[in-house]
Amino acid sequence: MSEENSNDINSKDVETHLTKRERQILDALYQLDGGSVQQVLDAIDNPPSYSSVRALLNRMVEKNQIKSRRDGNRYLYFPLNNKKAAGLSAMKRLVETFFAGSTTDAVKALLGNDKNKLTNEELKTLEKEIDKLKE
Repeated sequence: MSEENSNDINSKDVETHLTKRERQILDALYQLDGGSVQQVLDAIDNPPSYSSVRALLNRMVEKNQIKSRRDGNRYLYFPLNNKKAAGLSAMKRLVETFFAGSTTDAVKALLGNDKNKLTNEELKTLEKEIDKLKE
């Protein structure tokens, strides 16, 4: 099995078993590219106490959702899956949850956002991707 396929499988498994707070912590770890309890606390909105975050991180390690590494007198925590695999899993969940599984509706919503004006180069890239799907 390739590493990419392995990450896809692990990502699906991880994403399925996350509480809302665990997902928030995992998102912070992706943004930080790994970090300490304090760094996670600083990265999330309305964080619980230091000890609560530490306990959640340790539980996520036990559940094989993240990994830890000792760094001096502290531990650093890292996502087990690569960011791309996690992003694909999150997008799938978003499409299922908010667009009833319709990729078309999700893409239309993204393209209809005035804040996301696409350049000609971006439009050409999207056209190429659509052409690949037609083959």
